[in-house]
Amino acid sequence: MKVFFQKGIIAMMAVSFLFLHCPNQVFSKTTKTTPKAKSSPGGKAAQTAPAPKGADASPSAEGVLHSQAKAAVLMDALTGQVLYEQDPQAKIGPASFVKIMTLFLVFDALRAGQLKMDDMVTVSEKAWRIQGSKMFIKVGDRVKVEDLLKGIAISSGNDACIAIAEHMAGTEDVFVSKMNEKAAALGLKDSKFMNSHGMPAEGQMTTAMDMAILAKRYLEDHPEAMPLHSTVEFEYNKIKQGNRNTLLGKGGVDGLKTGHIEESGYHLLATAKRDNQRMIAVVMGCDKMSTRAREALKLIEHGFKNFSTVEAVAKGSSFGPLKVKRGKENAVMLAAAETVRVTVPKGKEKSVSVTPQLPESVVAPIQKGQVLAKVVVQNEGKAAGETGLISASEIKKSLIPPWPVLVGIIAGLVILGLAVVWWSRRPKQKKFV
Repeated sequence: MKVFFQKGIIAMMAVSFLFLHCPNQVFSKTTKTTPKAKSSPGGKAAQTAPAPKGADASPSAEGVLHSQAKAAVLMDALTGQVLYEQDPQAKIGPASFVKIMTLFLVFDALRAGQLKMDDMVTVSEKAWRIQGSKMFIKVGDRVKVEDLLKGIAISSGNDACIAIAEHMAGTEDVFVSKMNEKAAALGLKDSKFMNSHGMPAEGQMTTAMDMAILAKRYLEDHPEAMPLHSTVEFEYNKIKQGNRNTLLGKGGVDGLKTGHIEESGYHLLATAKRDNQRMIAVVMGCDKMSTRAREALKLIEHGFKNFSTVEAVAKGSSFGPLKVKRGKENAVMLAAAETVRVTVPKGKEKSVSVTPQLPESVVAPIQKGQVLAKVVVQNEGKAAGETGLISASEIKKSLIPPWPVLVGIIAGLVILGLAVVWWSRRPKQKKFV
């Protein structure tokens, strides 16, 4: 018994020694390894470690993407899904990115009929004197709105920005207040504009995320502006200037705007379209023009190669039929009010599902275009978007009452008729004198 007890003590001491000095080996068969991080369409490109400043801008062996820009964002322009971000809320002087907001307001006014392309704008001394990149308009010149737009989008003319701002709002300050109102309406939470062109000004700032959001809305609201941003050169007053976006024509890039001031570095807001996809890449604070072009193109290539844009529901696509009560027709077809798209990693396109949520029935009258139900889009079982289902036709109310009411009326009339017949045939009582 004593020998057994001594052997037990020795065995316990041996096990304790293994636990204390070799825990990894003891538990190696039960410990699960952590999978490597991958870029995800649900927000940041997941990283195994924070990207150090000045790190290699190319994807590493693990698929981790780094950027040499101070701030960067990659967005699917059709869904608004952020596919990569690096310091997206870092506040940086916007430089000529400001001109996108200036152009946004101009195209808003053109669409509203408040401005015309052939309207003539008189150039003020303030517009002529502004420094930085210019269209080279002169004091007193009468310039078409169309030429000023080209001067802003292609030549990045600060003078053209002031001229159009004064023409539209009376003074540049009033125009700038409208720019900030528009920024608030678009949800640009970290942007503040102090002028119409982007030259350094105290308090003027933006973020890579705000610029991505601005670009998405600008492209959605004013696709007619894209030919301007795709133009490679513009000549005015016998001065020919090239578009500063050196990526035009490369990898599907067809816009959008460059920017540079000493305080902030080199910026590029690029957009590219391939087949049924469009990407937006924002890089801010690069050290060289060549760096901003390389970094923006690298983000765009990452988006196209690793993600798919799935059109889950097309605007106008049919659903139903839906049962209609008390109508001249007993059913109505529904149509999707808007297109719903979802961004997914390549190879996971079939993970997107579409589920219409319809009531058992609706009651007439029904107007054409009336929202009657909705369709929900899911990605791997999680809600990814939805849109209303509207009536594809008008259904008028039937003059014939519903059958339960009709049966009740008929039954009532039958009972009333029988009562009348009985009353008329009942034996008459004899009168006694």
